[in-house]
Amino acid sequence: MAFSFTHLNFNVLDLARSMRFYEEAFGLREKHRMEMPGFTLVYLWDETTDFELELTYLQERTEPYNLGEKEFHLAFQTDDYAAARAKHAAMGIICYENAEMGIYFVEDPDGYWVEVLPKNM
Repeated sequence: MAFSFTHLNFNVLDLARSMRFYEEAFGLREKHRMEMPGFTLVYLWDETTDFELELTYLQERTEPYNLGEKEFHLAFQTDDYAAARAKHAAMGIICYENAEMGIYFVEDPDGYWVEVLPKNM
């Protein structure tokens, strides 16, 4: 029996805002969506891999999600770390940087942390 990764879910309060964020910050595009009574699922992808980021929008939800101590994250590799870091710094979304390791994290509109690291790390 074999398993492979398919997607990771983030629940979001403002679907349009989150979609804009992931498109601007990481170039993710909508691959498909499911509209159901009370909720919407939008699957974003990088157009390179099969992995998807599922954004779940619960239409009745008004309170921010409790993300605990934020000990989990999504990670992206980039082939141009300096340009990515400059872009994210200009966007004002870098929330933590470990220069010694050569990585940084950005925070999305709902408080999820996303790690950015060089491709060959």
